[in-house]
Amino acid sequence: MVKKIARKIKLKKLISESKKNSDYETEVSKNANSLPESIEDNFKIIQSTFEGSSDLNIRRFSIGANKKKAFIVNIEGLYDKRIINENVLAPLMEDLIEKTSSEEIDIEYIKSYILNASSLAIIYTIEKVTDNILDGSTILFLDGESSALSINAKSRKHRNIDTPMTENKIRGPHEGFIEVLSTNIALVRNIIKSPDLKVETFKIGRQTRTNICLLYIKSLAEDKVVEEVKKRLDSIDIDAILESGYIEEFIEDAPLSPFPTVGNTETPDKFSAKILEGRVGILVDGSPMALTVPYLFIESFQGSEDYYAGAIVSSQLRLIRFMAFHINLFLPALYVALHGFHPNIIPQKLLLTIQVTREGLPLPVIVEAAGMIIIWEILREAGVRMPRPIGEALSIVGALIIGQVAVNAGLVSPLMIIVVSLTGIVSLLTPPLMDAATVLRIPILIFASAFGLYGVIWCYFFMIIHLTSIRSFGMPYMSPAMPFNLSGMKDYIVRLFWWLMKTRPRYIGRKELQRAEDIRMPSPKK
Repeated sequence: MVKKIARKIKLKKLISESKKNSDYETEVSKNANSLPESIEDNFKIIQSTFEGSSDLNIRRFSIGANKKKAFIVNIEGLYDKRIINENVLAPLMEDLIEKTSSEEIDIEYIKSYILNASSLAIIYTIEKVTDNILDGSTILFLDGESSALSINAKSRKHRNIDTPMTENKIRGPHEGFIEVLSTNIALVRNIIKSPDLKVETFKIGRQTRTNICLLYIKSLAEDKVVEEVKKRLDSIDIDAILESGYIEEFIEDAPLSPFPTVGNTETPDKFSAKILEGRVGILVDGSPMALTVPYLFIESFQGSEDYYAGAIVSSQLRLIRFMAFHINLFLPALYVALHGFHPNIIPQKLLLTIQVTREGLPLPVIVEAAGMIIIWEILREAGVRMPRPIGEALSIVGALIIGQVAVNAGLVSPLMIIVVSLTGIVSLLTPPLMDAATVLRIPILIFASAFGLYGVIWCYFFMIIHLTSIRSFGMPYMSPAMPFNLSGMKDYIVRLFWWLMKTRPRYIGRKELQRAEDIRMPSPKK
């Protein structure tokens, strides 16, 4: 008798603590949304809420010697049947069979003493029940209880962790994010083993109720940036979030600019490196593409492999990428401007060669250049959308055949084929800026055909002015070059050695700038 009284007192304490931890008073105060005590009423609510859903599973049963009524509800394909059968139904229907007093069997008792699932939570409202069911959890209802027990026994089919298709590299980790949010968070946790890494979850989308996770290191990320990201996420009101691109378009600072102000990556190591510099990361359930903010212009020329290779090699590669971006954007326009307005600048022998190759061509040089650029973009897009074996053959063979036939037919000059081909190849060196170059290349070409080199120079100045006017979550887009920051230039176009980069980028945040207390230059062995 004494044991029973002691256990009841203990259970009352557990219930009071549980109610406090889960904001019980706030939930129950919403009488219109709170769960009724009658199990039949709860059963009717579930049936009416999910009316017409043939994949809804409801299992009714009785527990204890007094046959107390209960039922569990879940959705087919979203839960692990083995866990439910072995860890939920078996303990409820077998371990409680000798219980004679139904008063001793309640939700808190089942949670604390009966079920051996790893994640259990008591919920009190209809909305919480609906959200948990749709999220893959199994819900237990018990007669006489105005609460329910959410059992996390989710099961989701997904592809294995593999090398990402969009970011190939030779050195460094080859793991890539997948479409499962919990797995992606675990990949980041495997790299950043710090309790200071915070993960906050949002649900966005009236119909999809997509889980969005915010990741940041509290001691490194600027509080105002974190709060701004939360504010922009909270302001999103849309029926569906199917991929991280939805979030990117809602939170970016300059939606009308062709240049990206939100970073994206498919590799956990690059994502973690951005967070370790003080940035904020965003993971979206169902998308292998992670977002990072703030995002600066120079990040488009930086790769995770730059930090795994030597500083000299990495700096050379960055210079090549920087030069490739300018070639991609301005080479066709320069060709048109020099040919149409400034032939005296071209060496005499090269000018004669150009005139010979263009003799008899029916189209103006501007039409020729624009047409070949458009054809290149069509071939590239077709190669990306088609199945891989067909796409590779289509892009290569198509470019060769169309180029050769166009030259033989006297529609374009061989030099124009070289210019457009070189433009297309160098565009692959800076994938983050590929879309921006595609949008700007034709307008720059038109200015070059109308004003010559002056038009190209004006376009370049307009682009610089535009880039300096953009901000990404409060950070100047051209940092650390504009405004100039000497410390940040250590990891700009040229990357210095690690033992010279003792501090984090000052322009990202001012929390814990020191990477290491003392990094000395390695001394050569004698």
